[in-house]
Amino acid sequence: MKYRILNKEELEIFDEDFKYFLIANGVSNEEWIEMNDSDQDRAIQIVELFSDTVLQKVYEKVRFIEHRSVSSCMVFKLNDDNIDMISLNSSNENLDLSSPESIHEALVNHSDVLSTFRSEKKYVKIREEEIHDMLAQGCVNSSEAFWILLDKVLSD
Repeated sequence: MKYRILNKEELEIFDEDFKYFLIANGVSNEEWIEMNDSDQDRAIQIVELFSDTVLQKVYEKVRFIEHRSVSSCMVFKLNDDNIDMISLNSSNENLDLSSPESIHEALVNHSDVLSTFRSEKKYVKIREEEIHDMLAQGCVNSSEAFWILLDKVLSD
């Protein structure tokens, strides 16, 4: 398995896609029902293959992710060959960087206690595998608009 098996809720979202996946792989509905009863290892292998296929396609489309905590906000731009990062950090315990509102507040009213950092790195693994690892470590999807905003603020 390359990534992870989709959870029950995710599989429900992709129910129709999974049916087409089974058909494309020569498994009829009756065969799938029989496989679940008599050869669960094979059924799990098919779900794992489907999960990897779905996640691969999702990761190929991801362009921005972020990781926030009370003391830091890191936003990543996932290019084809490398990752760009903008990081905001605060050592002030009263300053919270975990929400868009608090980040805006900190940038507008407390920029003097913020430190910023930019970095770029080449992928060590295949791009999509690195994205998977970063998401597993707590990163979440982000937006190009947020990246552009931070880039503009830090460039001024």
